[in-house]
Amino acid sequence: MYLGLDLGTSGIRAVLVDADGRVTAAAEASYGVQHPAPGWSEQDPADWIAGCSEAVAKLREAEPTGFAAIRAIGLAGHMHGATLLDAAGDVLRPCILWNDTRAAAEAADLDAAVDVRALSGNIVFPGFTAPKLRWVETHEPEIFDKIAKVLLPKDYLRFWLTGDYVAEMSDAAGTTWLDVGARAWSDRLLQAGHMRRDQMPDLVEGSSPSDQLRDALRSEWGLDHAVIVAGGGGDNAAAACGVGCLQEGQGFVSLGTSGVLLAARDSFAPEPATAVHTFCHAVPDRWYQMGVILAATDCLNWLARTMDAQAADLAARLPDRVDGPSDLLFLPYLSGERTPHNDAAIRGAFVGLDIGADRNALTAAVMEGVSFALRDSLEALRATGADLSSVLAIGGGTRSRFWLESLATILGLPLRRPADGEFGAALGAARLGMAADGAAIDQIMTPPPVSETIDPRDDLRPAYDAAYARYRSLYPNIKAALT
Repeated sequence: MYLGLDLGTSGIRAVLVDADGRVTAAAEASYGVQHPAPGWSEQDPADWIAGCSEAVAKLREAEPTGFAAIRAIGLAGHMHGATLLDAAGDVLRPCILWNDTRAAAEAADLDAAVDVRALSGNIVFPGFTAPKLRWVETHEPEIFDKIAKVLLPKDYLRFWLTGDYVAEMSDAAGTTWLDVGARAWSDRLLQAGHMRRDQMPDLVEGSSPSDQLRDALRSEWGLDHAVIVAGGGGDNAAAACGVGCLQEGQGFVSLGTSGVLLAARDSFAPEPATAVHTFCHAVPDRWYQMGVILAATDCLNWLARTMDAQAADLAARLPDRVDGPSDLLFLPYLSGERTPHNDAAIRGAFVGLDIGADRNALTAAVMEGVSFALRDSLEALRATGADLSSVLAIGGGTRSRFWLESLATILGLPLRRPADGEFGAALGAARLGMAADGAAIDQIMTPPPVSETIDPRDDLRPAYDAAYARYRSLYPNIKAALT
């Protein structure tokens, strides 16, 4: 048996997987996010440990025999978070999360430094780890001076599991300290970030062993044998392992809290100016690229809160079929934007709001606006040479048939919706655990069965293309209005 742990922003998901790759049990635990100032987003790492303990306890209760047979653990987690430890391994301050934008000035400074884009393969976004440390250096120097190690969120969970400081390539690629092509810490990038190599954890591939579960936890969890802890992966790399997205031409779109359009790549092919992320995959000698929008289902959640409604109820009011784009345009920049704008200050807007607009009109506009933003990511990916002919569609937003048909038509790509079942980052983490235990990567990391394919509405594509052109024209005008 294999345990997959996915450390999410709002909670942790744990799955138990047998040797044939079947999920036999799953459990979750939730925790909160703190926003002590505008643009700030922080989390107490102790909450991750408490959440993991709770989820594991639920699994042990649900399937005690299967849990006792665990041979390896795989980890996935939200990227870019800065977890700062002192020489004793104690946490120095709350973790600064991926969606924290306080380090915009430090990111711009790093991005302009010589060799930074060339070595990291990416624009330095405010949410990346390195600019956060530069911010701490400036604003919390007494903490900066005590830093002995910097760990990404899932790697702090690993530290609790094993007692060792280890990271893996896919997550480390989002720090701006990794030479993403060479898959190694870069002295030049560390120098630019005012960091030292001894403050970095050791590196392994995500499908390799990183260490073993420490004895105290083995005893507490009722395990009487050695248990491997695999390198694991950043959340999107692990999700790609969970849906079998490893080869050139394979990709997925995720309608989750944020939105992601990801393409697997067989080689390192960065194009930082597109604002596409180019990261190491969680398996050796492969990379992936993705366009990221900071708010996808978060936009629908915001609309639901504003209307004192449930997001699922708003989505359910829309028809299954689309009949053309709305006259109302929505820009989904509620928390700034990454691809393609790299703009932490931009904010969202409704354009063309009419006195007759009702809940359905606003909901449809929000879904279309998110879809247009993902079209921006598709165009950026194409500029890097990525070629996608269809993609898997995952995430909570895929429950809406209206949203899927809108997105398929706006992207001009068939969307393959997986059959019901467990897939994604938690399963991908478990698969990485299986690989660390000796299973063949290409045999275990296979795509899920597809329940249906949603084709673009060719009869409506010209109208949606015209609406997309209007959408694209709005960003500079909204930007100018905010400055």
